[in-house]
Amino acid sequence: MLEKIDIENVLFLDIETVPAFSEYNQLSERMQKLWNKKSERLFTGSNSNAETVSPEQLYGRAGIYSEFGRIICISVGAFLKGELRIKSFSGHDEKVLLTEFAELLNKRYNRPEHLLCAHNGKEFDFPYMARRMLVLGIPIPSILDLSGKKPWEVNHLDTMELWKFGDYKNYTSLDLLAAIFDIPTPKDDIDGSQVAEVYYKENDLPRIVHYCTKDVLTVAQIFRRYRGEALIEERAVVVV
Repeated sequence: MLEKIDIENVLFLDIETVPAFSEYNQLSERMQKLWNKKSERLFTGSNSNAETVSPEQLYGRAGIYSEFGRIICISVGAFLKGELRIKSFSGHDEKVLLTEFAELLNKRYNRPEHLLCAHNGKEFDFPYMARRMLVLGIPIPSILDLSGKKPWEVNHLDTMELWKFGDYKNYTSLDLLAAIFDIPTPKDDIDGSQVAEVYYKENDLPRIVHYCTKDVLTVAQIFRRYRGEALIEERAVVVV
């Protein structure tokens, strides 16, 4: 089935997120109370030492929740005439980068044959972007908006879901899939758990953008392997 898709109609993407603020005490009193409840539900019971871990200590993980985090980078990749062209939307102003990304979707990915593809995108990237757009008052592009759509009208591909083959309990990381398909690892510098520290403590957004672009390349490589195709050669990857 995948081999019937025109790969030039697929936009591969990855996002990087961080907590909304660098420190827990920067949250409003109202949001602190809500984070306290969130962290208690998430970690009590799954961690025998949860009662000794404070909400402040857990705040570093807030970036994975769209209600408590924000997007600092969206990298996208598209095939054109045999090349994979990768572009990133990044910055400290989340509304600006999401607006620019939405403009791209509205202009170039607005037809029924267009598809978005990410690793764990259906559980993370796609809903996270839509929620943050809603919070920031940005109209959600049609390809991201699921409201009123039937399952077969949702133009989203997920390399992790495709690997499951119906096994809903299975989670497979991008790094593991890269390893078994003999694809160079995208995690040779940092990984997702380090993004907030690199952003807030090292103030190194370009490093995060570079990491995000490598994830996009890896998703595209995995998609090609799913289709039984050769990996993209380095000379055919263009970062713009």
